Amino acid sequence: MLEKDILCATDLTATSDNAVRAANAIAAHLATRMTLLHVLNRSEQEEHHRVVGVMNDQVARGGAEGRTTHKLLEGDFMKRIAEETGQGHSLLVLATHGPHGLRQSLFGADILKLVRQSAIPSLVVQEGLKLEGLLQRIVLPVAAHADIDKLLDMVVALAKAFAADVHVFQLMRPGESPSDELLANKQIMLLRLKTEGLRHEEVNEPSTTFSIGFAEPTIRYAQRVGAGAIAIMAHASDEYRYIADAEKERLLANDARIPILCA
Repeated sequence: MLEKDILCATDLTATSDNAVRAANAIAAHLATRMTLLHVLNRSEQEEHHRVVGVMNDQVARGGAEGRTTHKLLEGDFMKRIAEETGQGHSLLVLATHGPHGLRQSLFGADILKLVRQSAIPSLVVQEGLKLEGLLQRIVLPVAAHADIDKLLDMVVALAKAFAADVHVFQLMRPGESPSDELLANKQIMLLRLKTEGLRHEEVNEPSTTFSIGFAEPTIRYAQRVGAGAIAIMAHASDEYRYIADAEKERLLANDARIPILCA
């Protein structure tokens, strides 16, 4: 599943240096290559040489010289990145500017839309990323989605590649009964991890508030155990559709700087 190259999207800012560093670390670990993609805006379309120079600088800062191919496209940056994910890559890596940013910078709601449109799983990293421990421990919150296989496949592949342990995380709210779909998926996750011979833990975390949100307690737990990623479904399940977008945006832009794996 990880035999193809790593696609890294850059908007040429210092924030996207974090994506380059993360993509390079993953590519180096997997002994594969990286494609560094930038979508030219109108003012850049006559400045290919300058743009390539900036990309070269990012590659040098990220230590990715010798394993990186540059790719320049024109058009709507969200659309073109999403299209490129269907061109034979294993994983999309990109950085978020947090809740706010310039129009062509990837942030908040925009990055959620993009990972939903991606044909491959995505790893979203934050400004100030710490490479130490990247993907060494993965927190996998239980979800009620009917199509968890794509996310679970990538978690298994990365956990094998990085010798990671996986924490199957369920938030236990007082007086709330989990749905049959959620409990069934939890058993699917645990059985798959056991069958694959991966180190894993079942975590039933008591909720300390009456909030129906799941982002903050998930982030707090991941931070407490030193997680190198949190793995989530990009789209919303029927169970929490009415709050899911805002909660997923909080996860993507989390202040704890924990990378978010989406599928």
